[in-house]
Amino acid sequence: MSGHGHGHGHSHSCGSEGQHEPAERGVEFGLYQRIDLERLQCLNESRDGDGRLVFKPWDQRNLRDKYVESDVDEELLFNIPFTGSVKLKGIIISGENDDSHPAEIRLYKNIPQMSFDDTGREPDQAFRLNRDPLAELEYPTKIARFSSVHHLSIHISKNFGDENTRVYYIGLRGEYSEAHRHEVTICNYEAAANPADHKVESIIPQTNFIS
Repeated sequence: MSGHGHGHGHSHSCGSEGQHEPAERGVEFGLYQRIDLERLQCLNESRDGDGRLVFKPWDQRNLRDKYVESDVDEELLFNIPFTGSVKLKGIIISGENDDSHPAEIRLYKNIPQMSFDDTGREPDQAFRLNRDPLAELEYPTKIARFSSVHHLSIHISKNFGDENTRVYYIGLRGEYSEAHRHEVTICNYEAAANPADHKVESIIPQTNFIS
């Protein structure tokens, strides 16, 4: 199925396959909508805030107006908080068709505020990348390992030899579930506890007749 990834959404002459497949892919790669962009960090980005620009809709994956470029060396580190729980199934990383394209990524789950000092630890999964200027290549994750992800860190550890790394698009494929379950549970406990407290308070004055 991944072989059909080169069908472009704006090519209307491909018949039903050309129209349906990109739409389905767009839904599959919709996890960018579940990222808490206000809290997203990209370490070593050359311009503040550019890191969040590469998480964009599927039909914008080949646009070149928004990108992030590394600053002092080729490394980039994305700290990506989600608004709920994510089952991550695959990742696409697209850059320029030259030596600035990422060559290796390392994925870490549920380590908020990760720094470059933390990247020495064993990643949950690592990939060697091919140049992918058209965002066609998906790298499948070990789903059992990425089944309950609240925070994802992506460490681009090297490129193909350039001083700096440039990224145009990062696509995350998977499933999302709301994060309200724990909050609701806490609220239920509080709701159950409060009436009990009030009952105790209301009973105490009535027990005066015992004395």
